[in-house]
Amino acid sequence: MSSQGFSLPFSHDDTHHKRDDDYNSFRPNRNRSFLGRLMHFVQAIQKFILEIVVKNKLISLIGVTFLFLSFFTSVPFVPHFKSADPKVVIILAANEGGGVLKWKSPQEWSVERSSIVNKKNYAKRHGYGLTIKDVTIKKKYSHEWRESWEKVDIMKQTMRQYPNSEWFWWLDLHTYIMEPQISLETHFLNNLDNATYRSLTTFNPLNLPIDLPYTDYSQPIDMLITQDCGGFNLGSFLMRRSEWSDMLLDVWWDPAMYEQMHMQWEHKEQDALETLYSTQPWIRERVGFLPLRTINAFPQGACSDQADDPQFFFKPHDFIVNMAGCEWGRDCWGEMEHFKALSKRLHKRWWKFWE
Repeated sequence: MSSQGFSLPFSHDDTHHKRDDDYNSFRPNRNRSFLGRLMHFVQAIQKFILEIVVKNKLISLIGVTFLFLSFFTSVPFVPHFKSADPKVVIILAANEGGGVLKWKSPQEWSVERSSIVNKKNYAKRHGYGLTIKDVTIKKKYSHEWRESWEKVDIMKQTMRQYPNSEWFWWLDLHTYIMEPQISLETHFLNNLDNATYRSLTTFNPLNLPIDLPYTDYSQPIDMLITQDCGGFNLGSFLMRRSEWSDMLLDVWWDPAMYEQMHMQWEHKEQDALETLYSTQPWIRERVGFLPLRTINAFPQGACSDQADDPQFFFKPHDFIVNMAGCEWGRDCWGEMEHFKALSKRLHKRWWKFWE
C-alpha cells in the first residue's frame, strides 16, 4: 500500500466565506420603521428630562408646585392656565331626600347613578359644563326655614363658580335626557323668539294676572321655565347670566320676602317665584315660557287630574322626561329603568339588531 497522500479537490465556491463575512459584518438595519425611530426619540427625551430633574431637584420641585397651583387652585399672584368656561352649565341635584331623613335604598342609589351618567354623557357630547350639587336635607338653613330653597342658593353659587358661562340649566335628579344628540342651541336657544311664549294668554293653569302695567315684553329673555297642570315647574329650568338674574336671585332669596309666607307656600321657591311674577313687572318681562314637553315632559301618572291632556305627557322622541312626584306613590326606579331602556331602543343602530 502506498503511503503517498492526496489532496481534496479545490473548490472555487466562496459561498461559505461570503456568509461568514456577512455574519461578521452584521449591522442593525438603518432603515428602521418610523414608529421605531419615534420610540427611540421619545426614550431619549425621557432620559434627558430625567437627568435634568435629578441634577436640579429643587428647581423641579418648584416647577411642579407652580403648575399645580396654576391648574388646580385659584391662589393669588400665580397665573392660572384654565380652559374657557362652557357656554352652558348643567346643574344636577343629587342625593335628594338623603341625609338626615333616611338611608338611601339600592333602588335610590341606582336612580341617582343612572341620572348622573346620563347628564355626564350629554355634557361631554356637547361641550357643556356639569356640576353635581348635594341637596341633602339638613339643618344648614333650618334657622331661616330654607330646607327646600336650595335651588336659589345653588344657582348663585354656580354662577360664581363659572364666571364666564352664559346659560345655567337646573335639572332635578329624576330627569332623563332621551334625545342626547340634540343640543340646547339647536333645540331652542338659537331661536328663543319662536320657541317661547311670553304672555299667559297661551296657557295659565293658576289663573295668574294676564298682564301687569309697565311690562315691556321686548326685553331679552333671561329665564326659561315651563308650566304644568299645577303651575310653574322648576324641575328643569334655565337662567341666563345678567344683571337682571343677579337681582332676581337676590330678591328670591331674601328672607324678608318669604318670612311670613313659608308656611303657606306649599311648593316653597316655586310658589315664591309665582308671587314675584304676578306682582313685579320687571321680573315678568324677562321670563319666557317653553311648552312643557320641550324640557320637562311628564310620564303617565303625573298630573293625574288631567291624564287626557297630551301637552303634559312624554311621547317618543321628546327631548327629556321629568319623573316629577315619582317618590309619592309611584316607582322612581321602575320609571327610570323604563325610560333608559326606551332611549336605548330608540337610538339603537340598525346593525346591532341582535341586541
